[in-house]
Amino acid sequence: MAGWKAGLAAGAALLIVGITALARHRAGPPARCAPGMVALGPRCCGEGQRLEAGRCAGAPTRCGAGLAPTPAGCVAPSATVRISAGTLQLGPSDWEAQGVVEAREVFVPAFALDAFEVTEQRYAACVAAGACASLALRGEPGLPVTGITLEESARYCAFAGGALPSRDQLAFSAAGPSSRRYPWGDTGAVCRRVAFGLRAGPCGWGATGPELAGSRPDGAALHAGGRVFDLAGNVAEWAAPDRPEDGFSGAHGGSWADEAAAALRTWNRQLVPVLTRSPALGFRCVYPP
Repeated sequence: MAGWKAGLAAGAALLIVGITALARHRAGPPARCAPGMVALGPRCCGEGQRLEAGRCAGAPTRCGAGLAPTPAGCVAPSATVRISAGTLQLGPSDWEAQGVVEAREVFVPAFALDAFEVTEQRYAACVAAGACASLALRGEPGLPVTGITLEESARYCAFAGGALPSRDQLAFSAAGPSSRRYPWGDTGAVCRRVAFGLRAGPCGWGATGPELAGSRPDGAALHAGGRVFDLAGNVAEWAAPDRPEDGFSGAHGGSWADEAAAALRTWNRQLVPVLTRSPALGFRCVYPP
């Protein structure tokens, strides 16, 4: 009898330990990095890499889904997604947009869009071809290009056979015909879905630049033609100016440096001078459907 009671007590103790561990796990912050990636400081690097001066260094043994391991790091492919025609509705479904964005409804014809932000690897090919200006890159082929002006971005897109997207095309890619609040849906601006708050929280501290393009697959916008990544966070993205003569254009989607979820809304747009060079501003291109 004594042995039976001792065994029962030991089993109960193990059960309590297990329940406590599970509760602590669920109470902790959600995983920031996708499977195949590891959190190193504010970064998500490929398995087998190390962090050196803010860079994911070394050859990865494994990368997140959709990213390819290369000797210099994890890299997103050059891929486009067809966005079907539809009606963009901005503003009325989100109370935080009231007084911030002009509510409007506009038909957007079909187009194709880069599935990923333009990476340093892709931009370096344009520089090597003599079609793009040389920039001070960070040295990771999978990072999105930053520190680039509107005109330099447009020059790359022309080299790639496309153009900079309009503000309606970027907004519709993120919001879809259902006017999503975020590219992935209406709720859940969490660190595993979007690279934001990496400089001073809530998702990291001390970052000096963006994450790898495509490193947050859970936050992709779903379209019939496929998924579009990082339309919120990572880097804000240049749009073609409405009035080029004004000297300003829109930067859409928020970035790694933003700390508030409102910056990630599908309607979020900041006007910035076209000569701006910022570590939080990059781009992607649009193409005929």
